[in-house]
Amino acid sequence: MAEEVLRVRILEALRNDLASISTGTPDRYFFDLDPASVFVGRNIFGEKDPLPMLSILEVPIPLDQIVPPPDSSYSNGTWELLIQGFVKDDKEHPTRPAHRLMADVKKKLALTKRQNRNYNIWGMGNHVTDLRIGAGVVRPPDEVSAKAYFWLNLSLDIVEDLADPLED
Repeated sequence: MAEEVLRVRILEALRNDLASISTGTPDRYFFDLDPASVFVGRNIFGEKDPLPMLSILEVPIPLDQIVPPPDSSYSNGTWELLIQGFVKDDKEHPTRPAHRLMADVKKKLALTKRQNRNYNIWGMGNHVTDLRIGAGVVRPPDEVSAKAYFWLNLSLDIVEDLADPLED
């Protein structure tokens, strides 16, 4: 039996995956990230936080799940996440770095999906059966953030046993 609930394990696996984005790999990324620059469930940041950085959030209103048979404790459906990224501005073209960071995140997720075609995304066995990467949107500094940023939707198809949230 696992020591953490399934959804937390999935979020941590996603965080570790994104934290491995590095210019030192053959995949040709624009940025270097690490565990100290990728957050889960955090939406308030300040001047002392690292740039570039990412935050993985859940969308506030969940999608409906597929109704299981009456005697089943399993649930499956789409879990909507939002990846938010912040970067240092380019004074002449403020959103260019945010587009590059979003491209790095999309590339990493696409490579992860391609490597795990056999329903074992992030080593989760049949719990994460697909991931879909949204189009994303980039914004210049505004009333939301003093830095340029992006939002990227990530949809995960997950299967979980509601009667056993620690299931492996």
